[in-house]
Amino acid sequence: MIMNIIKRVKNIVAAIMLLAALSLNAQGYKNPIIKGFHPDPSVCRVDSDYYLVTSSFEYFPGVPIYHSRDMVNWEQIGNVLSRRSQLELSKSGVSGGIYAPTIRYNDGVFYMITTNVSNKGNFFVYTTDPKGEWSEPVWLEQGGIDPSLYFEDGKCYMTSNPDDAIWLCEIDKKSGKRLSPSKKIWSGTGGRYPEAPHIFKKEGYYYLLIAEGGTEFGHKVTIARSKNIYGPYESNPGNPIVTHFRQIAQGNPIQGTGHADLVQAHDGSWWMVMLGFRVQSGAHHLLGRETFLAPVEWNSEGWPVVNGNGTVNIDMSNVKTLPQIKMGTSKDWDFNDDKLGVEWNYLRNPDFSKYSLTERKGSLRIYPSSTSIDELGSPSFVGYRQQDINFQATTCMVVTNPDETMRSGMTIYMNNSGHYDLYRQGNSLMLRYRLGLLSHVKNICQLNDSVLYLKVIGSDAKYNFLYSKDGTNYIKAGEMDTRFLSSETLGGFTGIYIALFAESDKNDLKLNGNVSASEKRISKSYADFEWFKYMELVPELSPKMFSGNNNPLLDFHFTADPTAVEYNGRLYVYATNDHQQYQGVGKDGRNSYEKINSLVMMSTDDMVNWTYHA
Repeated sequence: MIMNIIKRVKNIVAAIMLLAALSLNAQGYKNPIIKGFHPDPSVCRVDSDYYLVTSSFEYFPGVPIYHSRDMVNWEQIGNVLSRRSQLELSKSGVSGGIYAPTIRYNDGVFYMITTNVSNKGNFFVYTTDPKGEWSEPVWLEQGGIDPSLYFEDGKCYMTSNPDDAIWLCEIDKKSGKRLSPSKKIWSGTGGRYPEAPHIFKKEGYYYLLIAEGGTEFGHKVTIARSKNIYGPYESNPGNPIVTHFRQIAQGNPIQGTGHADLVQAHDGSWWMVMLGFRVQSGAHHLLGRETFLAPVEWNSEGWPVVNGNGTVNIDMSNVKTLPQIKMGTSKDWDFNDDKLGVEWNYLRNPDFSKYSLTERKGSLRIYPSSTSIDELGSPSFVGYRQQDINFQATTCMVVTNPDETMRSGMTIYMNNSGHYDLYRQGNSLMLRYRLGLLSHVKNICQLNDSVLYLKVIGSDAKYNFLYSKDGTNYIKAGEMDTRFLSSETLGGFTGIYIALFAESDKNDLKLNGNVSASEKRISKSYADFEWFKYMELVPELSPKMFSGNNNPLLDFHFTADPTAVEYNGRLYVYATNDHQQYQGVGKDGRNSYEKINSLVMMSTDDMVNWTYHA
């Protein structure tokens, strides 16, 4: 009996490993390649390694940086701007701070150039180790936004877009000093807001790639070329080379495509990364602008053609890619390290005395701030990007010394004028919305214990808020419409964060002298978040558990020979699977399962909500 079980487990493990190996060699991919609020992507290659950065606006640390070996699978390796001396955000309003970055590599050095629209303008930083610390800012004279760098023959050129046109100058790559007068080199094809310039050289031509149309539904990518870097530039007769603002893309779930960068892979193929957004609840988008990938071919006239027709799809399964290599994607959701994981963000420049990962090991302790999440400034707030339209996020919160002045919990946050909050105040559970000047708070129930589990389930049209006192049985607290938190409703350039927060009505103490950080805190109340879990849900496939003690346990297609494995607090169930419950009836009247040809994997962390993986 035991030997049979061991044999079956070995067979299942071998099958899973085979499927994993096949997936690594499979062609095709799914867009977006980096999900959630990751706009304005820029990419560079160093041998067979690829590095990508995106803008971060009012969030700290700034400019997340990713690494890949295949342009499809990416791992966040850090944040370029990790110190306040690099990233001053105290004066940043909504969608202020860091605009579009560009990353380039030259002579062993990585450069990242960007704009802090809330403090001094354009600058670059540099490093020899993109996973490590970057330099202090080197400030630049040429204005505009979306700056980029181009290196050739020992010279460094800068482009940006002052005065609604693309301008070029030569700069010193160490001091940033402008070495030549700025010259206007192109105004685009007539679309509004020409921006996001990047220069490339191919077969004797300098190609100037830009974005036009504004970063909404009418966004597009255009390109021009010249034999001289200073121009004149000839516009591509096939412009725009990317846009979804036309009939063939009107039903595409991806819209607003634009702001792109090009890279030639180490196998000679060409690729484009671009921003776009996925629509939901009609013509709304909430996740922010995300990063998408498309293949590029060059036509006989020497112009780039993106994915055949200038559009990009979610399912890119027919695209030949580089050999795919999975990257590490472990997330810091258990708060066991001395530092937060690189995927977490604060609002503007945080007061680090409000946060601790050591006072209660294995928990994130947040002390309340008198700056609320309704205000500008830096509230006590730690956020994780919403990455999927259908998702589930859960946390376990323990509140010490709860009082009526402190509110702590979880928020679905677009900006200080638009957020939905499930939180504890004193001994009450509250559900609140803030929509501009409109705000409402509902008292859900009384709480007797210090431990509380909070959950948000997102879908196309709704956010559902749930709570539990035991971590198993969840009760619905309420639901709210997604569309009221969209960029179309609230404006701005960012996306939804799922954040843990604590705020207080008490004023900060003004203390002088040698006092400890804890004495400077405004309240003896605080919240410990023991863990945070986020997962994508696939509603049309995700199995549902039957109510009560009924069998079968799961209502999900046909499954047989299940094997369960617990890993990191989550239960994974593997079984043979087919989308038909019965394939046919044998001659003896029994069901025939001859056509079963796949394995299914499902998982759960609460034995109620299940996720179908593959």
